[in-house]
Amino acid sequence: MKNIGIITSGGDCGGLNAVVRGAAKTALSRGIGAYIIPSGYAGLYNLVDFEKLVLLDEERTDRIHSALAGSEAGHSRVKISKINDPDKYKRIMSGLRKFSIDGLVISGGDDTGSVVVDLVQNGIPCVHAPKTMDLDLQTYSVGGDSAVNKIARTVEDLKTTGKTHNRVMVIEVFGRYAGHTAFRGGIAADADCILIPEIAVDFGVVYDHIKRRLMRRIMNSDVRAGTYTVVVAEGIRGEGSEFFSESGGGTDSFGHVKLAGAGRFVRKRIEDMMKKDPEIRSFMQKSGMFVPGVLETPEVREVIPGHIVRSGISSAYDVSFGKEAGSAAVILLDEGLSGVTVVAIIDGKIRYIPTKEAIVQRYVDLNEISFYEQMDVCFGRKPSPYVPAYEQCQGQIERFM
Repeated sequence: MKNIGIITSGGDCGGLNAVVRGAAKTALSRGIGAYIIPSGYAGLYNLVDFEKLVLLDEERTDRIHSALAGSEAGHSRVKISKINDPDKYKRIMSGLRKFSIDGLVISGGDDTGSVVVDLVQNGIPCVHAPKTMDLDLQTYSVGGDSAVNKIARTVEDLKTTGKTHNRVMVIEVFGRYAGHTAFRGGIAADADCILIPEIAVDFGVVYDHIKRRLMRRIMNSDVRAGTYTVVVAEGIRGEGSEFFSESGGGTDSFGHVKLAGAGRFVRKRIEDMMKKDPEIRSFMQKSGMFVPGVLETPEVREVIPGHIVRSGISSAYDVSFGKEAGSAAVILLDEGLSGVTVVAIIDGKIRYIPTKEAIVQRYVDLNEISFYEQMDVCFGRKPSPYVPAYEQCQGQIERFM
């Protein structure tokens, strides 16, 4: 293998520059040229028209800051098979030949991985470095730890404004159809309620939990101060078990419904229930907060940190894993493997699985939900009793996924 191309695709997140740097440094050590193919799969499709590519030599690679989130290689959301061009694969092959590129290191999530499978089936060698802040692949993925940490910090920070005004704070976070980041970020921040796509929301349960906790905190405070935090995954389902979205049913290039408005939806439901509840009026009067026609129920505010959780500085874990994934992808390509996804480096061994298996969506384990429900965290359903099960670990304990 003389030269490789490095592609990052899909959503941006922490740890991606570490993938690029790890891949480039390892390619250099093996005498392989490493080129950035910019703008994800859009760049790959248009490669034949490029005049030049950036070669990641020692000097250029040293300028890649591994801890910065996002990717110097750039991104796009393009599904190759949907391009309206019958010669698209020939065009891609021509572009690769033009720059003498023998294989691709591609970092992305399930959508990106599905294109990896497609490219391999059409004769283009690829190895997949798993990346998605959604954490919904069968492997750990670059960006997950960074996103969870930022969500947790955001929720913790919002408690100060919530407590100052005795508000219910609703924080909507990314995650599409799996609730891993909302779940883990909410747990880390001591959120009171976490709503995830895996569980259709029973707002009666949520409302009772809010009333019990918020009223207790405010009434037991010597300065009558308290707050309640709800972390909402963007892909939550209402009582009808359908995904809620204000996008009007639009879809992206991969056929996913464009989710929007989950936080607003939850806020409005809570507000409506409070307005109809005479017990809330009584509570407001007893706590000294009630002002007729001005402040008759506790305020409910929604916050959408959005792309902030994708940006800034990556976590140390994501930088380390990113370098490992990028480096391992180069080695696997150089050893003749293709159509596989890097899983981990353990005891110096590169672990991998077929990409078509890696991209099967993984959901939050509801047994874990029961575990946290016993700690009085609300998940929008009647708590399910946790039944303890025990297992003594044998041999090596593998890293967190």
